Amino acid sequence: MGGTEHLTVQREGATLVLTLNRPEARNALSLPMLVGLYDGWLEADADDSVRSIVLTGAGGSFCSGMDLKALAGNGMAGEEYRDRLKADPDLHWKAMLRHHRPRKPVIAAVEGYCVAGGTEMLQGTDIRVAGESATFGLFEVKRGLFPIGGSTVRLQRQIPRTHALEMLLTGRPYSAPEAAAIGLVGHVVPDGTALDKALEIAEQINSCGPLAVEAVKASVYATAEMTESDGLAAELTRGWPVFDTADAKEGARAFAEKRPPVYKRA
Repeated sequence: MGGTEHLTVQREGATLVLTLNRPEARNALSLPMLVGLYDGWLEADADDSVRSIVLTGAGGSFCSGMDLKALAGNGMAGEEYRDRLKADPDLHWKAMLRHHRPRKPVIAAVEGYCVAGGTEMLQGTDIRVAGESATFGLFEVKRGLFPIGGSTVRLQRQIPRTHALEMLLTGRPYSAPEAAAIGLVGHVVPDGTALDKALEIAEQINSCGPLAVEAVKASVYATAEMTESDGLAAELTRGWPVFDTADAKEGARAFAEKRPPVYKRA
């Protein structure tokens, strides 16, 4: 199992938990964190026993975005990882889910700050849970910067455009209840319980047919910008093969026999 000094990896049953682990900096992005994240996404997809991923942060924060001290020229922790970035100049965007989408469902468990690059990375996750005191926002314009992690494209596709533009253009913070009201997150739970709720959702996903889950996720994203007729045609192309799998037959047998199914990704 991978991980770096700023990104821990652990298993909770069939769920791979990736934890941003730089609490002294509110989990600001660093090279070790980015390398660990990308490796974690790859590990999850390569391991068929992993059926879901939970992304969370240590120390009461999710992610406060890019390390601005490093951006100002004061150096970034983990220079020993620089060769990884040179070998793959796109690594940081893949780590932040801008240029990479894991096959497995990704559930965000947010406590505390989830701002700037944190909110941008959040938009690459599939299901989102927030503690009631969590804070969201895209602060880039206030700092004379551009939210180049994908927010000017993705946010308007995930929440109503009026809310997306307000978030992008004001750079103001959003509370967890407000984030839920505009559709940025799906659950608001008591502080300190976001990870528990995320793992609960992950376990519900894990009990389903993994081939079906992955095909459904892929179909949702692949058809998002298609016309309805093109999307429906693409759905059949992706969906019909699932009915011919051993997992589909096992699901039907288990239902008839009133027992939990045992899926084998076949």
